[in-house]
Amino acid sequence: MKKSTLEFSVNGQAKGLSFAHDTLLLDLIRYELDLTGAKLGCGTGDCGACTVLVDGRPVNACLVYAAECDGSQIETIEDIAKSETGTAIVDEMVKADAIQCGFCTPGIIVTAYALLKSSPGQIPGDAQITKALAGNLCRCTGYIPIMEAVRSAAERLVSGDVT
Repeated sequence: MKKSTLEFSVNGQAKGLSFAHDTLLLDLIRYELDLTGAKLGCGTGDCGACTVLVDGRPVNACLVYAAECDGSQIETIEDIAKSETGTAIVDEMVKADAIQCGFCTPGIIVTAYALLKSSPGQIPGDAQITKALAGNLCRCTGYIPIMEAVRSAAERLVSGDVT
């Protein structure tokens, strides 16, 4: 089996790994790096449960070959949830009852984080939040509490109320 070697950064730590040429980014993250927050949901890029950031952009890790990420910076829910923005999103998701089973939650938080980081100091409107989260499916909660949580997190960040 053909092997690839990848040099990249995951959650701020430099990594160098050899792996099968056809390894998906999701499998590399979950099984080689033991970062299990991103989940395999649909395997077709429709549900967003596997969302991670590659060079600051949300991607479906189930659709990306690890070899495509050579030299990239990858961020996962494990690191994002510890950040000021991530913590605000998590807190507001809990307050808004926007979490039920939790399977989709890491992907939603990663996507919301990317949205809020792309326009710091701004509070996105409903249309922006809807567009950003369009690739994330939630079968339990419904989208209104999720949207409220993202908006509330943005308001907290803009006001500086991120304790």
